[in-house]
Parts: sequence; structure tokens; C-alpha cells
Amino acid sequence: MMRFIQSLYLAAGLLSVAVLSACQAAPAPEPVTAEAPPARMTDVIEIREPGLIANYYPAATANMPGPALLMVGGSEGGLSEGVAVEAEALREEGISVLHLSFYRFEGQEQNLELVPLERFDTALEWLFARGEVDAGRVGIYGTSKGAEAALITATRHPELEAVVAIVPSSVSWTGINWDFDGREPEASWSLNGSPYPALPYGAFDYETGLYSLYANGLDAVDAHPETMIEVGRIEAPVFLVCGGSDALWPSCPMAEAVQARAGAMDGPEVTVLSYPEAGHGVGGKPADRLDPETADAPLDWGGTRASNRAAQLDNWPKTVAFLKAAL
Repeated sequence: MMRFIQSLYLAAGLLSVAVLSACQAAPAPEPVTAEAPPARMTDVIEIREPGLIANYYPAATANMPGPALLMVGGSEGGLSEGVAVEAEALREEGISVLHLSFYRFEGQEQNLELVPLERFDTALEWLFARGEVDAGRVGIYGTSKGAEAALITATRHPELEAVVAIVPSSVSWTGINWDFDGREPEASWSLNGSPYPALPYGAFDYETGLYSLYANGLDAVDAHPETMIEVGRIEAPVFLVCGGSDALWPSCPMAEAVQARAGAMDGPEVTVLSYPEAGHGVGGKPADRLDPETADAPLDWGGTRASNRAAQLDNWPKTVAFLKAAL
């Protein structure tokens, strides 16, 4: 049973909303001195420091200082190409983007367990310190496990001005043990060196697969209130996108739970865009074209390429408009 569940996790890591595996480490860039020319707007600045692995996409605009975004992908980890495409698109819209690897890059944790939440703090501090970034116009954007991290980080950073969470979670979950060594995984996150509260997975059902671990786990959330993300503490408006046919985890029920909890706690304004026919790949920048031969084939993680792309064509411009308005 455990090995079968682990094989499903392996497939999940290959999924995309950020589909590709982590990029290999690149050589550290030369230190920037006062005499060095500034980066061109088309440059990607690689940061390979002990506490910060990221790629930085300066906004393609001369109107500085301007808005900025911390952007993270999902359980694929590293610096995935899917997130890089979105970062490039957003910088063309005038938003500087720091694409963070929160785990699974060379030198980082290879299991999604006890990943320090301080890693996101460090990334935000780096952004706030940039001369071309207006520190009063910074947001965070995450997808899947990155959406879980983004919402948690937003509860800890009231200075953020916008939160985007694609196929989000309403709770902090137990992590993923990619080692396949038979042990139960630990919490996904840590804070101050201690495990962050983590909702245990529920019973596994062969018919619904990986989805059942999360859906059945949510049935016990009332017994683990400490795992509910404290969305009432978020100061910024929150923008959520979910797929009603998500087969990886129940992103729409969790998005609705975030919205309901924010309302009950007199928290931030929460917008939910729900697409009944789309799956876990509901959000992000749509591909330029769709192969008609595979457009309607069901995807392992819900929906079809056609239904996911239709959702993306609708929600990507709305996501960009939200960020521009909030930042």
C-alpha cells in the first residue's frame, strides 16, 4: 500500500502546473560592484547563495521603483520551466519577479519535509532591498504546494500587498517523502527549527488515488484546528484559482474554505475563480497553441488539455489585472 501511494507521489512530482523537474545548479554570478553596469531588462539574474536559490526577472520597464512578486512552484521543486514562463510573462507586464526554489535544488532538501518557512522570509527581504523595487508594492504568487506556502507566508507578512494562490490548500499538510524508504513523512514546513503544524493524510482509496489522501484528511481537520491556515491574519487581497475536476487534491473545496474562513474572521477580500471542467492544471499562462489530437484526452490530474487551457485563457488575464490593481 505504502509503495503504491509513493508511486502516486512520484507521478505528482512530474505533474505540471509546473511540470518539469528541478534545473541543475548554475555557477554563481560574479559579485556586482559599484562599477558594474546594471542588468539589462532582458537579463535573468541567478542567485545561488546558501540561504537563497532563485532566479530574478527584473521588470521590462523603465518606471522604477516598481511592483515585485515572489513566485514559487509546486511539489516538483527547484526552478521549474513552467514557473519561469510565467515569470517572464509577468515581467513583460512591468512586475519584477523573484522565482524561488524552496526545495529540491542542488544543496537543498530533496524531500518536501521540514522546509524552513524562513526561506520565504529571506526571499522577501532580498526583494524589499532591491533599489528598483517599491517595497510598498510587493506580493506573493504560488501554485499547488507553493500556493500552500504562499498563503502561510502571507499570514506572517502583513506588508505584502497581493496574494495569488493557484489550486490552493486551506491547511498546512504533512510533507512528501521522495526517498521511498517506508517511513511516514514529516511536516511539510518548519519554523524556528520546529515542525510546523501538519494535517495528517486520510485513508487511501484506490478509486480516487492520491486525491483521497487529501479529501479524507480534510474530514479530520476539525480535530486539528492548528493546521488551518490563519487567513484572517492576511492583510492583502487574495486571488484564488481552482479546478472543479482537480484529481490531485480538492483545490476548489479548499479555496472555498479559505474564502469562508477569511469572511468569518473579518479577514482579507478573497476572490475565487472556479472552473468545473478543469483539473490541477487550471491556472497559469496558457500555451500558444493546443494539439487537436490530444486536446480532449483526460489527464491524470483532472480535466483535459482543452478544458485546462480554456480556463487559463480566462483566468490568466484576470490574474494579471488583479496583480496590477493590487500592486
